[in-house]
Amino acid sequence: MADRSSPEHDVGFYYALAYSGLEMVAPIAIGVYLDNRFGWSPWATVIGVVVGLVGGMAHMLLMLKRHEEGRSPRPPRDST
Repeated sequence: MADRSSPEHDVGFYYALAYSGLEMVAPIAIGVYLDNRFGWSPWATVIGVVVGLVGGMAHMLLMLKRHEEGRSPRPPRDST
């Protein structure tokens, strides 16, 4: 089993954080496209900003929580 503090594990974690940044930007880009396509300006962009910010931050906080739980020291198991 790979060590949880290995550089490979950290690189994967950083890629996952970068992906959550993409999750924040994609709804905004979709909103801008819809505004330009259908003339809804600025409402689709506003909705995209809200969805991207809330969804991306929630996902990022969840990943950070899981990452910290994986690094926290665990008490030894009772072998009885």
